[in-house]
Amino acid sequence: MIKPDLTMPLPAELGAVHFVGIGGSGMSGIARLFLASGHTVSGSDRSENHNTEDLRALGASVSIGHDAGNPGLSDADSLVYTGALWPDNPEYLEAVRRGIPVLHRSQALAWLINHKRLVAVAGAHGKTTSTGMIITALLELGQNPSFVNGGVIQSLGVSSSFGSGELFVVEADESDGSFLLYDTAVALITNVDADHLDHYGNHDAFDAAFVEFASKTSELVVVSSDDPGAVRITRQLDSSRVLTFGEDAHADVRVHSVVTDGPVAFVLNWQDEDYAARLTVPGHHNALNAAGAFAVLVGLGFDPRAALDGIALFGGTERRFELHGTVGGVSVYDDYAHHPTEVAAALSAARSVVGHGRIIAVHQPHLYSRTQAMAGDFAETYERLADHTIVLDVFGAREDPVPGVTGALVSDRFRDQNNVDYLPDWQAAADRAAELARDGDIIMTLSCGDVYRIVPQVLASLATRQGAAGA
Repeated sequence: MIKPDLTMPLPAELGAVHFVGIGGSGMSGIARLFLASGHTVSGSDRSENHNTEDLRALGASVSIGHDAGNPGLSDADSLVYTGALWPDNPEYLEAVRRGIPVLHRSQALAWLINHKRLVAVAGAHGKTTSTGMIITALLELGQNPSFVNGGVIQSLGVSSSFGSGELFVVEADESDGSFLLYDTAVALITNVDADHLDHYGNHDAFDAAFVEFASKTSELVVVSSDDPGAVRITRQLDSSRVLTFGEDAHADVRVHSVVTDGPVAFVLNWQDEDYAARLTVPGHHNALNAAGAFAVLVGLGFDPRAALDGIALFGGTERRFELHGTVGGVSVYDDYAHHPTEVAAALSAARSVVGHGRIIAVHQPHLYSRTQAMAGDFAETYERLADHTIVLDVFGAREDPVPGVTGALVSDRFRDQNNVDYLPDWQAAADRAAELARDGDIIMTLSCGDVYRIVPQVLASLATRQGAAGA
């Protein structure tokens, strides 16, 4: 993985921009903004997806596969790369050889933000949903913000947009420290649950990055009162610029009376007034995400009731508890969860809507380093919250394989081996999920890798089994 040089001065102009990894959720959103601002955009990715197709329709030149001879690169004035890129990437090396500016995606986004009033959402979990809630509410409140989110906001059909208003809302990436690049006015920290230790090295360094991020914020820091890591860093901040949110009795925005039967309902207490809400998305964690978004909005000066009503209109983002189909009474969902805390939140949300049905989880471990470090945590979470788990092999993303680190590292940690299958073959996994499922159950795929690609196989296996049962 290329370590970004965040001290590099940003060029005055970027001209024609070539994106390496253009199909990613964050990169595609930034590429759309460059297209919208009149730049010539080209790029490449290792495989086709809906983002690459959409960008072509908007006028970008997109190649599949990385090659120094890809169209657009020879005419590019600058190159933007994703954090998952390796230093031997041929397009990256060609840009370096030509001497054109080479920017990490966070630097390209900082260039776009320029002098806007930035709201940056950071944290190991909940960023995409919280960002989507803020954007949805701002639009309902009559604002016209610019934004870049880590996932497509379902009601808008996009993950990014240029607006005419003063606010720019971004999901800030802490994975490689690049969130420290931004000149943030208002920061939301959803949690400080240590992750990405392959970059930071230890928990203290992870905490220190969040302290620096919060300390650089010029107006307001909104931070969880419930997450232990967030509480640790809050003690090191200027309390006069901090708003806390959560279920803690001393939170500035206090969540109480949470009901998780279906779409979550709850009450927020702010300045001794109670404000009731019911979201369209399920899960106790989404009540907390809404509280953080609410704290940002009231901190910006918006009316509390109107702000919460705007948040309640948020309908979810792609790959966050996203329903893909129902066959024979079995609903198939996909979720981006790839950390034990996220998995717990996703499965708890599924439990709140499944009723008397069961949850069959399909887990694709993401990153060899995370799997090696957290295999036991994953096993404990799945065994506690799912009725059966099917484990695939590791999606390595930016990492090289590590000997002995496979999906079996997770499945072997289950106390009851009857509750788990390790099935590296995707068709076998899809067939096993369909075999287990019955009317009223949920099958849920979980990972930020490419596990969503197994969903059509699962639906087809369910249909085949349904047809055989009816024959």
